Amino acid sequence: MKTLQITAIALLASLTALAQEKQQDTTSVETLEEVLIQSVRVKADSPITHSNLSAEDIEKRNLGQDIPILLNYLPSVVTTSDAGAGVGYTYIRVRGSDASRINVTLNGIPFNDAESQGTFFVNLPDFSSSVQSLQLQRGVGTSTNGSGAFGASLNLLTDAVSEEAYGEIANSFGSYNTRKHSVKFSTGLLNEHFEISGRLSNIASDGYVDRATSDLKSYFLQAAFKDNNTLIKAITFGGREETYQAYYGIDAETLATDRTFNPAGLYTDEDGNIQFYDNEVDNYAQDHYQLLWNQRYNNNWSSNVALNYTYGRGYFEQYKEDEDFETYGFEPIVIGETTINTTDLVRRRWLDNDFYAVNANVNYKDTSWDISSGLFYSLYDGDHYGEVIWAQFAGGSEIRDRYYFGTGDKSEFTIFGKATYRINDQWSVFGDLQGRFVDYKADGTTSDLIVLNDEQTYEFFNPKAGASFQLNKSNQFYASYGRANREPRRSDFEQDIFTAETLDDFELGWRFGSPNVSVNSNLFYMNYQNQLVLTGALDDVGQPLRETSGNSYRLGLEVDAEITILDNLKALPNIALSTNKNQDFFFSRDGQLTNLGNTNISYSPEIVAGNAILYSPVSNLEIGFLSKFVGEQFMGNIDSEVSKLDSYFVNDLNVNYTLTNIPFVREVLLQGLVNNIFNVKYVSNGYFFTFDDDFSNPPAVTTVEGAGFFPQATINFLVGATVKF
Repeated sequence: MKTLQITAIALLASLTALAQEKQQDTTSVETLEEVLIQSVRVKADSPITHSNLSAEDIEKRNLGQDIPILLNYLPSVVTTSDAGAGVGYTYIRVRGSDASRINVTLNGIPFNDAESQGTFFVNLPDFSSSVQSLQLQRGVGTSTNGSGAFGASLNLLTDAVSEEAYGEIANSFGSYNTRKHSVKFSTGLLNEHFEISGRLSNIASDGYVDRATSDLKSYFLQAAFKDNNTLIKAITFGGREETYQAYYGIDAETLATDRTFNPAGLYTDEDGNIQFYDNEVDNYAQDHYQLLWNQRYNNNWSSNVALNYTYGRGYFEQYKEDEDFETYGFEPIVIGETTINTTDLVRRRWLDNDFYAVNANVNYKDTSWDISSGLFYSLYDGDHYGEVIWAQFAGGSEIRDRYYFGTGDKSEFTIFGKATYRINDQWSVFGDLQGRFVDYKADGTTSDLIVLNDEQTYEFFNPKAGASFQLNKSNQFYASYGRANREPRRSDFEQDIFTAETLDDFELGWRFGSPNVSVNSNLFYMNYQNQLVLTGALDDVGQPLRETSGNSYRLGLEVDAEITILDNLKALPNIALSTNKNQDFFFSRDGQLTNLGNTNISYSPEIVAGNAILYSPVSNLEIGFLSKFVGEQFMGNIDSEVSKLDSYFVNDLNVNYTLTNIPFVREVLLQGLVNNIFNVKYVSNGYFFTFDDDFSNPPAVTTVEGAGFFPQATINFLVGATVKF
């Protein structure tokens, strides 16, 4: 780590040398839209490490790729895609923590699935086109709703009420037959109080990987009432996705010879020929209904009440060969002296769930105090079941007979209070107390026919505190501490893991601001007890498996900056250096339980760096050159060379040009994006597995290791045009 520390210090020194003494004025008047999410967001000068993106920032690369891909250039962020081109199933990691450990809220309502804790933006295609702003808090962050943030929290605020009527038509096309079509509108304020707005979108792609197709549809509809002190919104949004499965990955040999090969759907016909089932798809729909009421009573007091209902349902379909009758409850077929008890079949595994949530917050603010407190309650009801829709032989069965059925019921109650007190012009302090109470019950049988009958109750107390010091107009320092606790998810229950995780997060930061340079830097130390780390292995539906690592930690430095080199040229570099260790990690190798000492935490590169160079040679034209470096990482926790992902460095070229003074339209935005412009063959994700085998005579246990890889697209492009009326 000495080399990494020296690199960080050198970078920090060079950024500081460019700085001049003047602080940017960040004071702004809080709007009613901001009241909606003030309980889960933080201010620019708070002692919480965070990054913000506006709708204008998002729009620059919004050509059909999913939200995780659009966040790729933020500090400590690593992204990947099953299909390889950023459309379909995409994933994000922050500080080495996967998306199931990143708390995501939409208008303050949890988006993480209550059971799997995952965030599947594929269910909300083109949602980025309806986002007004987002904030990514790294580390524990401030108290939020839903499962605790163990790597980061991401809050998205949907479109604000527009006072003026508008319409937009956006179309984009690109490599792998990728295309996006969307229409968007607003009535503007009718009678000075009412607005109706909406969006319809369709995104499709063949994917970089063979047959990794995506057909994604989504909608957003909002009705709003607004006056000086009241904002009421009724919002419904959702989507339907159908994606050909691409979560199997490929081995190292196939990666070298046929990197787009997709084994999903492979079977052998009666003549021994290899075929691919044409409907090996994931098919899921999700609808969200939100009612939001923001009220400002005077200059000091405001409140927010939110109601939510989410309905999700869908399945993934598989062709399976030589399946045992017993697994599916089929009766053996006896023909003469022949007994048939295996069959080829097509099965669907279903998830059908309902999620209800209510959230109420009140805020008091004056020149010294900013105090928020609130309550949150949610209820989740999920059904898991499997059915056979076709079988070559199906003794004593009917179509769509269920061969397994399980339920998951989860309720959560949260109460919090947080306050910021400005002692004087230099000092302010922050305190945050949260109590979170979770009941979860898993019942029935799993897809592996494992019987579940588990019920657990978790009670968590999550304190947080921090302080900010304004040295002068240019320099601010902050320190914070936060604790988070997190319950296991359904797949953990299936492995008899019931112990909750605990994280203590310490952050120490410096912010610098001048007319030409701004710098954000922070040191972090994240200390975990019973951290559930990814083993590297996947279950039979492509979801990562986890194991308890005992004690572990992440220690690192993050620096990001915005440097104005010329009036029309700026750079936005960032770098994250970290060491991420399991302490006294035990592993069973060759039949012997061994203490491996300190090992690297899976999927946690020591270096993640990004940069954007933005150049505007003429008015209304911006050219962006975007770079991302991700250091090598292990996909398991035993530091096996088999599990290593190589480092990669990729670059994108982004061009935006706005046409104005065109008859009958307000403006036309022309966009171009060339991804991986230097045609790098890289892998950003994969899996690692071990198993014990008996080769020898006499028998001896030998541990076998293997790995799979998810290749990402080589050079590819997207071009688009948005006509705004």
